[in-house]
Amino acid sequence: MQDLIKEFMAQKKFAVVGATDNPEKYGNQILKNLKKRNYDVYPVNPRLKTVEGMKCYATLTDLPVKVDVVDFVVPPSATESILRECVALGLDRIWLQPGSESEAAIHFCRENNLKVVHDVCVMMN
Repeated sequence: MQDLIKEFMAQKKFAVVGATDNPEKYGNQILKNLKKRNYDVYPVNPRLKTVEGMKCYATLTDLPVKVDVVDFVVPPSATESILRECVALGLDRIWLQPGSESEAAIHFCRENNLKVVHDVCVMMN
């Protein structure tokens, strides 16, 4: 898992699925943390237009660029459905934040040859 984490952190463009404007939630803290560390960050949340001054996208399909890493900060049921979108878009680096993962999601990633990091917070790396 450490090799995957190093590979993921060496990338430039992160989508944060579940980004939020609530500063007390991880979807906001992770977004700000990645931005502060000079990553290109793209917030994804269908209910918001902007987050922390950045344009927010309703889905991964709406992103203007192909991101390198998709960081999930949503409930497992949402993770499982959005993973199908990742496959369709050719996004193969998946970071499942603690609380967003499930056995089904991890299994789906492995079955579809997606690189997956789970049980570790991106802010700890």
